[in-house]
Amino acid sequence: MKSSITAIHVAKKQLALDDDTYRAKLLLITGKSSTKDMSEDERQQVLTVFRNDGFQPAAASRRPNGRRKLSGKFAKKLQALWIAGYNLGVFRERDDSAMERFIFRQTKIESERWLHHWDDARAVIEALKKWLTREAGVDWSSTKHTREYMLKDGYKIARAQWSIISPKAPNDFWPVVTGLLDRPTLFRDPSDLDWISVMNHFGEQIRRDALQAHHV
Repeated sequence: MKSSITAIHVAKKQLALDDDTYRAKLLLITGKSSTKDMSEDERQQVLTVFRNDGFQPAAASRRPNGRRKLSGKFAKKLQALWIAGYNLGVFRERDDSAMERFIFRQTKIESERWLHHWDDARAVIEALKKWLTREAGVDWSSTKHTREYMLKDGYKIARAQWSIISPKAPNDFWPVVTGLLDRPTLFRDPSDLDWISVMNHFGEQIRRDALQAHHV
């Protein structure tokens, strides 16, 4: 009993919930506003919802090297954009601490705010997207005539990567992508995981080319 109550209180702090929001969530999940009035099953229901919202228990909130993992509703989106920047050659470091330092320099917004509050997260997301557009030419735009596969961030980032790798051969993009994925030449529906694989491969090439150019 005590351990689950403690975990819920830790989740409240980690998710940056004020008292009113916290009580409202408890009521919504169990019909009770106090953990002491709940059964153990009800407390576990609360913890399940909080985990879905981004709560990470202490054991899961540290990396193998002991460093804290980022947690919160917007962590994955922000990490994806940061890794995209790393794979575009915009950022030299991939780890979260580098991202936190960069975001604070650019926006003056503390991580506890942009990890948990939509308005702050949106400001940071837009700042990162503008930076990737300015530094690497990522085109985030779309119109009603844009094909469905072109709406995915993975496609947009991989396209910008290919423009860096082979600016004189834009038409070779899809043959290379389908070759990497071992798909038919006319295949145009990569999954998000497929695009991650492509972006990581292109990222390695971009960093390798940059290193070679540095030593020339």
